[in-house]
Amino acid sequence: MAQELMDVLATTFWMILGIVLIFAIVLIVSGVVYFVWNFINSKKDQMRGYASLKTVTFGDESSVTANRVASVAGVVTVFVIWMIATGSSLLPFQVLPTPFIGDTQFQYTATNAAGETDTASVKVRVNRFGDTTAEQLVAPETSDGFAKDDVVMVQERRAKLLRAHNNDEGGKEDSYRVTEINGQPIDLEQTVDIENATVLMTKAGSLQIRPYAGPTMESLYLPPPERVWIRFLELNAEGYQGVGLWENVMWSLIRVVLGFFLGCLFGIPLGFAMGLNSWMRGWFDPIVEFMRPVPPLALIPLVIIWFGIGEQGKISLLFLAALWIMIIGARAGVSGVNISKVHAAYSLGATKTQLLTKVILPNSLPEIFTAARVAMGVCWGTVVAAELVAAEKGAGKMIIAASKFQLTEIVIIGIIIIGVIGFGIDVLMRMAENKLVPWKGKA
Repeated sequence: MAQELMDVLATTFWMILGIVLIFAIVLIVSGVVYFVWNFINSKKDQMRGYASLKTVTFGDESSVTANRVASVAGVVTVFVIWMIATGSSLLPFQVLPTPFIGDTQFQYTATNAAGETDTASVKVRVNRFGDTTAEQLVAPETSDGFAKDDVVMVQERRAKLLRAHNNDEGGKEDSYRVTEINGQPIDLEQTVDIENATVLMTKAGSLQIRPYAGPTMESLYLPPPERVWIRFLELNAEGYQGVGLWENVMWSLIRVVLGFFLGCLFGIPLGFAMGLNSWMRGWFDPIVEFMRPVPPLALIPLVIIWFGIGEQGKISLLFLAALWIMIIGARAGVSGVNISKVHAAYSLGATKTQLLTKVILPNSLPEIFTAARVAMGVCWGTVVAAELVAAEKGAGKMIIAASKFQLTEIVIIGIIIIGVIGFGIDVLMRMAENKLVPWKGKA
């Protein structure tokens, strides 16, 4: 138990270092772009609109708006880092060394049972990953001694075993062993560097050849942007597993919108009731606070048992994902109404209906919109898990199916599409909020 805990803490420590490094790179680039932009626009007044009329803006949230230049620069920076990390051909020059592809060779010296030594040459050809059209090397038959020349075909970033004892004469005798690589002594579990590769002697005495991989990421884990774009064009034209790309996206969008709509339809009135009535708050508060921390993914087994594997189960899961967030948002909106506004309405003779529609609802809208944006994000995150339930169509189903076959490009395409659609919906919600709640942050 103690060792497992130490392993977890050590892993967390290295994760912290990695995250700090990533954030440091992003912040350094952001700082450089910021100073360059300020230097270019040093003679221009950056303050525009309502905020330009204020004498104090630090700490005033309404004065902080997104700098569009910073937004564009941030997105471009992410893509540049992506291209650098994957050795993309879109870059005008290579920033990081790429994996070795081509021919190399080395010599090994072996000792047989009689104590004799002999040297053999090994030609190594490194092909691109997945390339099945590369010319095959043929082993020569010109060796005079017991050590025979050999060839090895290996794909980039992969390793290949050379069992010299199977190829050499007398290699299967107990006293046979390889002693040197290119004149350098080698023993079990030791490595020797050769040109563009390393040679490791395994515990069994075989030689493992591993070509130089370089610091760039392998396409299996993170493909370069151009490969993702090519796969996107293929998906757009042919679909995946018999379903069109945009048909998958549309089905996910329909499920998310329906689940989110049901969450708002029932969550907002219930949140209002909990904020306005002590009995309703006491009745529902334990249920809401109990269900709120339960992740929607934990409800999948129950959803399958209750509603089966049809659309009702998926939409129900998304409904539950949005419901508790909307209840808490609406309740917080009611609780946050300035009491002086309520007293002023009553002093002017307002009825409860007028108070609800003219005071409480308008002043609750900022909290409701914030909750809606959070709920929409949670719904998009949940739809991937919801489509695990025997879905035949959907972006989540496409992502999960592609991940089983290690089709990373399709997984990234699905993630990007979901992110773009989610961002678009969030922009629409912000526009609606600006239209319906123009006074937010101004009073």
